[in-house]
Amino acid sequence: MEQLTDLKAILHSKRANIYYLEKCRVMQKDGRVLYLTEAKDQNYYWNIPIANTTVILLGTGTSITQAAMRMLASAGVLVGFCGGGGSPLFSGSEIEWLTPQNEYRPTEYVQAWLKFWFEDSKRLTVAKAFQDARISYLKSIWAKDRDLKAEGFFVDDLEINSALQAYTEQIQNAQKVGDLLQREAVLTKQLYRYAAKTTKLSDFVRERENTDLANGFLNHGNYLAYGLAATTLWVLGIPHGFAVMHGKTRRGALVFDVADLIKDTIVLPWAFISAKEKATEQEFRQQILQKFTEHKALDFMFDQVKQQALRDDWL
Repeated sequence: MEQLTDLKAILHSKRANIYYLEKCRVMQKDGRVLYLTEAKDQNYYWNIPIANTTVILLGTGTSITQAAMRMLASAGVLVGFCGGGGSPLFSGSEIEWLTPQNEYRPTEYVQAWLKFWFEDSKRLTVAKAFQDARISYLKSIWAKDRDLKAEGFFVDDLEINSALQAYTEQIQNAQKVGDLLQREAVLTKQLYRYAAKTTKLSDFVRERENTDLANGFLNHGNYLAYGLAATTLWVLGIPHGFAVMHGKTRRGALVFDVADLIKDTIVLPWAFISAKEKATEQEFRQQILQKFTEHKALDFMFDQVKQQALRDDWL
């Protein structure tokens, strides 16, 4: 029991690492989790600091031992199987996560969440709060990120400022979740248009199946954001099906709700910037993870979910 406590000593919101691995074998050796890569003349072992890791994505050509999975579960690490480059997530033909089993996760957040979740008006209240937080986060980060400014992204540009202001007003006027979804789709298109113009990718069209760099990086970055959101919800003990915006019938919809808090702020602009620079997938991934850490994206997700679960309105 002492070992398990030590492995979980670092709060998930403070952990530094997300791993994407391919063409290797993940195993347990001498009380550590390692991944093995095979070279022509010899094999190389690399240590994974699991106590400081939130998510491990296993891409093409990977395998993992039962002993390694047991240690990862003990450290509370989320493990996902995925295609090349980090997306899509899959297990068989479905989106699937292998979540560490732990019956001692906190109960206060899921119990508080369920107190409001069954009432449409209260779900709408939380959905609006998430959207307000999303806009506030974008304004705050874009206003202070020097790298974004150097690339021409300015939150006080007339086009962006007016779009955000209009959406903020529409959030308050929304009468149902469907209204929010429609207006959010309009805002996202405006952000795509602004980013495409800023990076001179004038022929951009958002299609998940398109093979151009911008669409590929958007898909890739979004999946990384989904990993952070899934980690947040697992740690707080809130099942992914209790969504407030993306629909009660979608099993993982709350993951999408929480990921939306940071996607437009970080993933969207850097997907376009990386596409303009013709970056590799690895370079893009490193840039996104650096920005997640720099702007405390996981901390922000934790704070928002906890804040909405424990609202004074209905406790």
